[in-house]
Amino acid sequence: MAGRCERDGASGQRAGSERGSEGGWGQGSERSGQGSERSGQGSERSGQGSGRRRGRPADFPRQRRGTTMPHMESPMPAAGSFAAEPEQGRVFAASRSVRSTDVTPGGRLRFDALARYLQDVAEDDLADAGWSEPCAWLVRRVTVVIRDYPAYGEPLELRTFCSATGPRWAGRTTTVVRAGRELIQATGVWAAVSRADGRPATLGPQFHRIYGPSAGGRTVSARLSHPGPPGSEAAGPEAPSFRPGRAWPLRASDFDTAGHVNNAIHWAAVEDLLARLDWLPASAELEYHRPILAGHEPRLVAAQRPGQLSCWLVDGSQQLASARLSS
Repeated sequence: MAGRCERDGASGQRAGSERGSEGGWGQGSERSGQGSERSGQGSERSGQGSGRRRGRPADFPRQRRGTTMPHMESPMPAAGSFAAEPEQGRVFAASRSVRSTDVTPGGRLRFDALARYLQDVAEDDLADAGWSEPCAWLVRRVTVVIRDYPAYGEPLELRTFCSATGPRWAGRTTTVVRAGRELIQATGVWAAVSRADGRPATLGPQFHRIYGPSAGGRTVSARLSHPGPPGSEAAGPEAPSFRPGRAWPLRASDFDTAGHVNNAIHWAAVEDLLARLDWLPASAELEYHRPILAGHEPRLVAAQRPGQLSCWLVDGSQQLASARLSS
């Protein structure tokens, strides 16, 4: 992935450096119940076109476009609503092409591949900025708004910037552009953790010098809001109807350098459900509740309401991750 810093965070001036290195503020899976999020390099998924498939979920009948899907418990971002780039501060851009390993059999860019793109451009941004703080970044929540889906073979530009901050976490917004048209915008919330012991770390002076100007004083919460799966204590009083979950086996290639299942793999569960539905969302949000570790035996639970789809990865009574998709 070729990258360039289009505007420096400290001076706000345009820059022309070309750099495509790895490492840094990437998207990993949730590390602890304290709201910290993981970083590091995400493991690439193998296989052709459709990516990992764990069998077609028997829970859902095939549905045609225009039919009803599940209703979510809280509002998703308005379809097509994108945040503008900051007038000041650092904006990093990188380019890549949609490969055969990134798409469904029909040629649509998959969500798990999109998550890898977001992770890669974030790591490249940190490397280009000369990040040297002894902390990593662990993803807590990612919200995606889609105007259109990229397809196989298309060249894309990814533009990313720090959009908000908290005491020990920050928001990163990344826009996927095709031929000058903004297709997808993803906003993630990451917590900073010490590389030495994994404990939450306060954002330091280097962070504020590099990324503070683009955040512009905006703040973001790291709180998670999704209800639990139907039948659980966290489901809420108006839980949608559902059918029992099915096993969602883990593979050795799902784990990254921190020993967790990488965040992009969670999105593959979403793709398993979409493979049975002739329907695509205009917005999606995934929350990482707990790290998925070796020895976990996740089950994929899904529920429907008109116009929307909800799903959860659970291990026994523990909620590991949740996703909500809306048309």
